[in-house]
Parts: sequence; structure tokens; C-alpha cells
Amino acid sequence: MKKKLIEKTTIRFLAVGVVNTLVGDGMMFLLYNLLKCSYWFSSAVNYVLGGIVSFFLNKYFTFQNCERSGKQVLKFVFNMVICYLIAYGAARHIVMLLLPDRSAKLQENAAMFIGMGLYTILNYLAQRFFVFQVRE
Repeated sequence: MKKKLIEKTTIRFLAVGVVNTLVGDGMMFLLYNLLKCSYWFSSAVNYVLGGIVSFFLNKYFTFQNCERSGKQVLKFVFNMVICYLIAYGAARHIVMLLLPDRSAKLQENAAMFIGMGLYTILNYLAQRFFVFQVRE
């Protein structure tokens, strides 16, 4: 029988995401807007800090996975890097197409916001079906 795409893990993943969003995204916008750090540095700090919290909360709370292996950690890191590059790279291109005549600051803030959404979707799917996949 096929698994449903949206189930209790989806709700748990979103709850963990709220915690990561408040902390990580708050840090990202603070670094970019107040401390004048670059787009890539600000968004990367968000995902490094959030990734550490996300690994443990999603592993044990969301997906209730008890596997202990270095391979799983590497899969998680690989997943984060790929999802990050795809989401934030795509978001930046999308915003440049939609808002070509706006200031760089507005474009990059919009791209960070869109990147958050794209990353969340890609990351959930990859964690569920690749990183913390339960073998039945």
C-alpha cells in the first residue's frame, strides 16, 4: 500500500519548522538587514544553525528514526546543501525575473522569503523519502 504524501509526519515537520523559522530566519534577516552581511552568507548561516536543530528534532520527533549511523548524517548534510542551493538559487532567479526594476535589497529580501518556502518543500520530501526513510 502506498504511503500518503501528507500524514502526521507532515504536521510534525511543520511544527519543527516553526521553531527553525523563528530562530533561523530571524537570524538570516537580522544578518542581512541590520549587520549588512551578504545574501549568501545570511541565508547559509540560517541553514547551518537550523540544520543542526532540524536534524535532531526531525530524526527523533518527526520521523521517529532510531538509526545511528554516520551515513545518515552525511545524507542529511547532502540533502540540506542540495535543497539550499536549488531553493535559494531558483528563488533568486525567479525574483530577478518578476522584479527586475526593484532595488537589490528588495529583490534579495523577496528571494530569501521565496527560498524559505521552496526549501521547506524540497527538504521535507528529501528527509521523508531519502534521509529518514523507514525500511519496511
